[in-house]
Parts: sequence; structure tokens; C-alpha cells
Amino acid sequence: MTKYYTFLLIFGASLFFACRSDENITESTEEEEEEEEEEVIVDTETYPDWTEATHSNDAELNYDIVFNQNEVLRFDIKIDSDDWSDMQSDLASNLGSSRPGQQNTSDFDPIWVPCSFTFNDTEWYHVGVRFKGNSSLQSAYQSGNNKLSFKLDFDEFEDDYPSLKNQRFYGFKQLNLNNNFDDESLMREKVGADLFREFGLASANTAFCVVYVDKGSGSQYYGVYTLVEEVDDTVIETQFSEGTGNLYKPDGDAASFAQNTYDEGEMEKKTNEEEGDYSDVRALYDMINSSNRSSNIALWKTNLEAVFDVDGFLKWLAANTVIQNWDTYGNMTHNYYLYNNPDTKLLTWIPWDNNEAFQYGKQSGALSLSLSEVGSAWPLISYIVADDEYRQVYDDYLQSFVNEVFIPAKMSETYTNHYKLIREHAYAEVSGYSYISNDSQFDQAVETLQSHAQSRKDAVDSYLN
Repeated sequence: MTKYYTFLLIFGASLFFACRSDENITESTEEEEEEEEEEVIVDTETYPDWTEATHSNDAELNYDIVFNQNEVLRFDIKIDSDDWSDMQSDLASNLGSSRPGQQNTSDFDPIWVPCSFTFNDTEWYHVGVRFKGNSSLQSAYQSGNNKLSFKLDFDEFEDDYPSLKNQRFYGFKQLNLNNNFDDESLMREKVGADLFREFGLASANTAFCVVYVDKGSGSQYYGVYTLVEEVDDTVIETQFSEGTGNLYKPDGDAASFAQNTYDEGEMEKKTNEEEGDYSDVRALYDMINSSNRSSNIALWKTNLEAVFDVDGFLKWLAANTVIQNWDTYGNMTHNYYLYNNPDTKLLTWIPWDNNEAFQYGKQSGALSLSLSEVGSAWPLISYIVADDEYRQVYDDYLQSFVNEVFIPAKMSETYTNHYKLIREHAYAEVSGYSYISNDSQFDQAVETLQSHAQSRKDAVDSYLN
């Protein structure tokens, strides 16, 4: 009898859990059905240009169209006059009180407004647009130059327009329209990014484009821009195995990594913001400034290489120094990203903002090939190249860059091709929307770039020999 009751109890329990399992499956199925029912269906009568391939979040990234290297793309932006006024008021309240040429005392994020964005006779709806830039934005604004840089976010206003949730531009969520500030050749931004990527470094894709803006009184030609890929949108997703690592955009004293400068507030996180984990950049700060550097160099190098892609940094440093890009680490505490590569668990250097490259430059000027003038204020350079082994790696990358990538004849052809592609659009720029005074200024700037490539090759040969 006992065995009989035991059997009933086991059978009943099994039946109970089986029923519960069926209920869970039913509940799960119902939830999935509800999610499917909640799927956004775009009203193509209201938004007639919407297609899966052009607007949907399900579309594949189309680099061939968005970053077409054989054409100058045309983008038309239409902004409501009241929204444009708000954008101008925002600039005036944040930048209008400083004297021309005076540096920002604090950065600010310009306001977003919705716009109609048109490309190839196709419209994207309620796209977020705002001004972008720091000192370049301030300088251009205060000088009265209307050719300002823009950032685009294709689903910035999805909460206001739920049927446009996750709108994309051929798969891209955000893009940058850089104004080629202070660049009479209009091509430094593009060439710099392309060279870094060709040398095997992570770097944004770029393309030439022209921008027209209608702010309520008709379309105005804003000139030749460089379309630049967003690092935290697609660069880390496509140029690394995955985009789940911590991405930082350091800006301010802490970006130097010098002793006593560490500040999480200046290590702006672009991914995983809610987690609040800064242990990787803190570890880099601690390792680069560790006393082991003088007491136990082997241990110092081992610990540094456990948190930082030193080889990748030296590769970037060599290329950056050859092309004379002064407006970044070594002179300025900005214009780079650090990405914790999930494959290696190492912080990896990503260059950014190249419009001031290919010239000796301003401030204290571009770094020398020897880097002998770089002191402890820039420890990622001075401490690393002080080691003989790392110095040799740097020197080898100098040689590789000028022999394999920054070849004078190849660069001359590149500059000539770019010149032919954008010349008519550069000549069409008008006063108030340009950094070029006349056509010959553009021509001369391109010629200067061509001669610069040969002079840098000669400089590297002289330094190494």
C-alpha cells in the first residue's frame, strides 16, 4: 500500500510540473505574440519614402552608398525656422559672450532639433540634427562663418514619432558632417582617416559631400563637407569583433594620463554608461605612472601591456607624427578614443578629427620625429618611447608607414584624384560659408599637400639614417 501511495504522489507531482511547464510555454508564446503585435508598422502614406533597405533598422550597413568614394554626395537639410532660431539662441547663449579667438572655458552640447533629410530624392523624416565641435565651433561662430559642422541622429526623435522608431540611414544611426574647418584643401579630414585605416588602425570611414540647408527661406549652399562615420555607432561594431567593450572619449587634463590628473568626469563614456565601471582606464593611468618604471622596467612593461595595446599605440604614434597631426595627444588633450577591445581586453587607440593634420600647425606645433621634446606631461609617449625596445618598434613603424602607405607618388595621385572630384564644388563655395577666400587658394593648398608628402618621406629617411 505504501508503494502504491508513493507512486500516486510521484505521478501527481510529475503531472503538476508538466502542466506548469505547458502553462509557461503558453505564457511565453503569448508574450512573443504580443511583442509581434507591438511591432511598429510604418505608415507609408505619411512617410512615402520609407523602405526596408533605406530606412529600417533591419537594413544591412551599406558602406558602398553612404561612403561612396567615387562621387560627391549631396545632402539637403530642411529645418523649421523656429527650430533654427532655437539653435542660434543656443549658440549665442553658450558662445556669444566670449571674445573672438578666446578658448571655451567649458564644453557644451548643442541642442537637437528635427529636420527633413534628403539624399538621392529620398527623404528621411524628423531626423535629429545639431551643431558639433568645440574650439572649431566657437571660432567659426564668433568669426561669423556659417559653415558649421553638424551631427545627425536618425532616430533622435523616435519618442515623439513612435512609428519612426529605430529609423536608420542605410543601416547607420548617427553620422557627422564635418565642415573642414581651417582647411583650404578641404581634404585633410578624409585623407588622415583613410591613411590610418590603410595602415591597419581602427579609424572612421569618410566620404566627400556637399550640404544644402533650408532654414525656412530657401536652400543655401553650405559647401564641401566630409562625411565621417560615428565611432560609437558603427566603427567599433565593424572594425572589432564586437562593440560591447567600454568606449571612452577623453577630453581635458585627464586625457593626458599625466600624474595627478586622473578624473572620471573627463573620461566620457560612450558605451556601457550605466555600469559606471572605469576600472580599465584607471588601470592604464596607474600602470603608466607606476614606480616600477624606474625600479623594475620588465614588470612595468608586463603590467602596461596587460591593460593597453602598446603596439597599436606606437603604430598610431608613428603615422600621426609622420603626417604632422598636431591637434591631438602630445600637444592637445583631445581627439582620440580608447576602446576596450573584447578580443584582447586591451584599451586600443582610435584617432579622431584630422582636419588640422598635414602641417606643422599651431600651439607648439607638430611633434618632431625624435619626440625628444615630449616630457612627463604626456607619459603615454615619453615613458613608452624611453624604452629601447619600444623605441625600436616606433622607428620600424615610421619606416613602414612611409614605405607602404604614405608614399609620395601614391599620395600625389590621391590628392590629384580628390582635387578633380571636389574642385567644382570647392569653387562654388561662397563667402560666409567657406574657409577659402578664392579658387587659387584651394589650388595652392592641394599643391602644398603634394609637396608635404615628399618632404615628410625625406624627413623620416634623414631621422632613421
